Amino acid sequence: MDSLLTIAQINDLWFTLPLIASVSLVYAATRHELIVPILLHSLRIAVWIVGFMAVIFVVILLIAWRL
Repeated sequence: MDSLLTIAQINDLWFTLPLIASVSLVYAATRHELIVPILLHSLRIAVWIVGFMAVIFVVILLIAWRL
């Protein structure tokens, strides 16, 4: 019962990590055929996605702070 309570308290933001990884890998795999360029491109895309999410988070945080 105690382990069920700890599982229920997982922050929803942790679910973005596998989503970002899978989206970036699939997108990179549609552009390249070899594994090394796929991994490098997916890393760049993952950084872009995380950066974009951080900028949107800051914008929403500032909007909420002003209200």
